[in-house]
Amino acid sequence: MASDDTYTRLIALLDEHGAQYRLIDHPPEGRTDIVSPMRGNKLSQAAKCMVIMVKIGKKDTRWVLAVVPGDARIDLDAVKDLMRGTYVSMASTDKAESLAGSVSGTVLPFSFNPKLILIVDPSLLENEKIYFNAARLDRSLELRTADYVMIAKPRLERIVLKETVA
Repeated sequence: MASDDTYTRLIALLDEHGAQYRLIDHPPEGRTDIVSPMRGNKLSQAAKCMVIMVKIGKKDTRWVLAVVPGDARIDLDAVKDLMRGTYVSMASTDKAESLAGSVSGTVLPFSFNPKLILIVDPSLLENEKIYFNAARLDRSLELRTADYVMIAKPRLERIVLKETVA
């Protein structure tokens, strides 16, 4: 599935559910820390989306779409434990783009692929609105958090790395 198809599918899904959202055009950028000021949102309001590979034994692989606030880091061990995995790593760029249906830096906090398990850290949902690239490097979306939860129906789990204070 190409990014254009994923974008079209996203907008159709949001419209079908009557979601409150706003499209934001900006220069092409996929890095959360750089695109957030362009959109006018705090990093904590940005949905940072990463595809994670979790091995379960030697033969079984699960794919997780982990979504955390833009100012947080994903705790890979927490994802591994949630999936009862034996090994965890970031998915290769090719695999992530294939599963997500869009290029790196534009992965949506929605899973349109049954092989991709959506897990969202609850701390992202503390904001009234969330922001993310809309399967395009040059367009982002502002979405009411309540609408996001209703439509995406994410599994909510603590997957943010707890920073240690020295």
